[in-house]
Amino acid sequence: MAKGDPKKAKGKMSAYAFFVQTCREEHKKKNTEVPVNFAEFSKKCSERWKTMSSKEKSKFDEMAKADKVHYDQEMKDYGPAKGGEKDPNVPKRPPSGFFLFCSEFRPKIKSTNPGISIGDVAKKLCEMWNNLRDSEKQPYITKAAELKEEEKDVADCKSKGRFDGAKGPAKVARKKAEEEEEEEDE
Repeated sequence: MAKGDPKKAKGKMSAYAFFVQTCREEHKKKNTEVPVNFAEFSKKCSERWKTMSSKEKSKFDEMAKADKVHYDQEMKDYGPAKGGEKDPNVPKRPPSGFFLFCSEFRPKIKSTNPGISIGDVAKKLCEMWNNLRDSEKQPYITKAAELKEEEKDVADCKSKGRFDGAKGPAKVARKKAEEEEEEEDE
């Protein structure tokens, strides 16, 4: 199944992928006890595929077409939250020390190198990070660990029903208590 969402359909297979799968099954039947050397096996499959006629390949083309129809049908029925959009209420993971470093230095790199590509910015940031001594990296790593701890605390509160979030039970109870106090004061 697809990584992340077990309900999502597996990717569709190409004609060549079906061909390799068939070759592997044939190889297993003939050589039950011999492990497959993947590099050699792949090379032989590739060479064999290149020399096959269109007529020989048509069987695998049909398998790929049928798989595509099946995949398209599954994907039509697959409906992740809000039509593929992520749930905006799910909190993001806290950033790593490296990402904290990047968020600090990315604007500096962009301002000193106008017109620099995103890829080049990333390369410079990686290079800068890799050239730092461990003692220079430590403040970022420490901050990341603190943020991770805060996330754990929030998760613990949520699991125990004491989360003070937008719809959390603690906030609802507090708001109700405040309203009752206001009524008493009047």
